[in-house]
Amino acid sequence: MPDKLPLSIVIITKNVIANIADCLESVKWADEIVIVDNHSTDKTLEIAKKYTDTIYEDTWDTEGAIRNRSYQKAKHDWVLTLDPDERVSIELRDQIAQFLTNGTEYDAYSVAMKSIFARNYWMRYGGWYPASRVKIFKKDKFRYEEAEIHPRAFLDGKEGRLTGEIIHYCYDDFSQLVSKMNIQSTLEAKKWLRDGRTMNFGIALQRMFSRFLKMYIQKRGYKDGIVGFMMAWQWAAYQILSYAKYWQMKKTDRIN
Repeated sequence: MPDKLPLSIVIITKNVIANIADCLESVKWADEIVIVDNHSTDKTLEIAKKYTDTIYEDTWDTEGAIRNRSYQKAKHDWVLTLDPDERVSIELRDQIAQFLTNGTEYDAYSVAMKSIFARNYWMRYGGWYPASRVKIFKKDKFRYEEAEIHPRAFLDGKEGRLTGEIIHYCYDDFSQLVSKMNIQSTLEAKKWLRDGRTMNFGIALQRMFSRFLKMYIQKRGYKDGIVGFMMAWQWAAYQILSYAKYWQMKKTDRIN
């Protein structure tokens, strides 16, 4: 394997001092690391500068929009996008090196996400594994819709799959899970309003029960014990919480 692979790593950051060093350490074999920072006030950038000089400042407007802008800052055709709480496994690194060296018929690759709760519990069930996502792509072939949260991905080309994993340290504890759900449900409610989606309490209830049954029973989340139950319960409650915020925003005519 060459010293540096012709690939751009793109990471969007904001106050991620607890994660950024390990994330960057896992991709220091790449020829370029691009940091797009959303006005961090901690020492995130101080750490990032030890790994790269390619650092930009940008303001988060919507998830899809800032991701699309960030990818276009990469100098290489191939981009690997990472969140600060993600790490690239050695197996995935070697598979990337292989297709970059030998060529490929694909324009993007999906990768298995190995999600870790509380830094030490691998969530194998409930739909959490492998939960493959497109993480590696030619930057001119891939984009997101410009939505606040959970933007849809669009690929103009052919998708392959790699067996190497990205390790995702998704939640440090249950408190962080609840906190993130609170933030994300607000963004979800805003998205529904801006999209003109019609929602009601009955639909929200149906979505809540459906999500719990799918994650806990159909996807066997019960095999992950209390972690599996809490994940299924929180994602079910997310449906009702998003609707409650949607209802309140609609009544007060307030989105921003």
